[in-house]
Formats: sequence, structure tokens, C-alpha cells
Amino acid sequence: MSKTLLFAALLTALTSCQTATAPAASATLPAPSLGTTMPPPANALTAEAARAAVGRYLQGQPNAALYVLDSASVVDADTHWQVLVPRTDWAKRMPNKAAFEVEKTTGAVRIRPVK
Repeated sequence: MSKTLLFAALLTALTSCQTATAPAASATLPAPSLGTTMPPPANALTAEAARAAVGRYLQGQPNAALYVLDSASVVDADTHWQVLVPRTDWAKRMPNKAAFEVEKTTGAVRIRPVK
């Protein structure tokens, strides 16, 4: 019986040490998703403007150094540009490029899945 009371007292003491507050919002960072878009600064009517828009988008990413923007290929896909950017950490795998979609009229950049 005394062990039960001692255990109950210990449990009560431990639970009183716990805080009921939620962690601060700045402590957690949102995970990027495939549908993440970046607010566009201008339109991207040319291939060079699309490459520059992807460059601005990548500057805000924590792993921007992994992308080789100088070797990016740009494909005209009707209302948007498809920009394929090689990654240094994907050198010996297929696919070895990350895909981005840039809207021509707005300059919005979206990450696209690569198969």
C-alpha cells in the first residue's frame, strides 16, 4: 500500500512539472509541398525571364546551393515554361533534375514532381 501511495505521489509530482502551453509558432517551420507557389515579381514572357524567376525562387530555399541554375533547360509548354534544373546531389541517379513550372503571364513558380 505504501508503494502505491509513493508511486501516486511521484506521478503527481511529475505531472505538475509539465507545462500546458503550446510551443511557439516560430519554433516550427512549415514543410514545403509540391503545390507551393512563390508570389511573382513580374511576368515571364521569355525563357531567360523564366530561368531568372526560378533563380529568385531558389534563393529563398535552404538547399539552394544544390541546384545548378547555369545548366537549366527551359521548355516552352503553351501557357507556362517548364524549367529543369540539375541538382548536384542527384548526380548519379535518374532523374537528376528538379522540375519547376513558371506561368508566362504572372511569373509564378511552382515545384513539379519528376518521374
